[in-house]
Amino acid sequence: MLALSPGILIIPIFSLVLVSILYIHFYKKVADTSNYKRMITTIALVGFALNLIWELAHGPLYQGFKYDFSHISLCTLASITDMLTLLLLFFVFSLVLRNVYWIEKLSFSNVLLLMLVGALSSTLVEIWHINREDWLYTESMPLIPIVKAGVSPVLQFTILPIIIFSLSKKLILKKEN
Repeated sequence: MLALSPGILIIPIFSLVLVSILYIHFYKKVADTSNYKRMITTIALVGFALNLIWELAHGPLYQGFKYDFSHISLCTLASITDMLTLLLLFFVFSLVLRNVYWIEKLSFSNVLLLMLVGALSSTLVEIWHINREDWLYTESMPLIPIVKAGVSPVLQFTILPIIIFSLSKKLILKKEN
């Protein structure tokens, strides 16, 4: 399913560095740091949990996948990377929209833009990893024509960010009431 090589760590390390920088950037700008930390923690935990469920569910679409300790551990590591990528997406939107609390008012245009960015970025990442042979699909993985990226991982970052941000918003508002 996965070939562990130094190159596979490029995206997680890049995401971790950028997320850390952007977290500090916004931390210095917000008035209520406690609310900010709660929001980021909620997004991270919900993001990790839902991505882990997705990773485990679509694992059989990758060659050599088994529900054993080794592969579940790899899915857990992939979910940490997914969470960091999700936070990076969140912070980039926060910069563009000039509002770290933008998920409180998800507009239709922001949802569409988020889905488009998620689809395009995940397609590029999948193409990169498949060309490097970091992982390979089984015959049952539906592919996007022409680019040959897996539909499941592309849908993961097209759909899950909206679900995660919406669910996180509800959980944060529930805690405040």
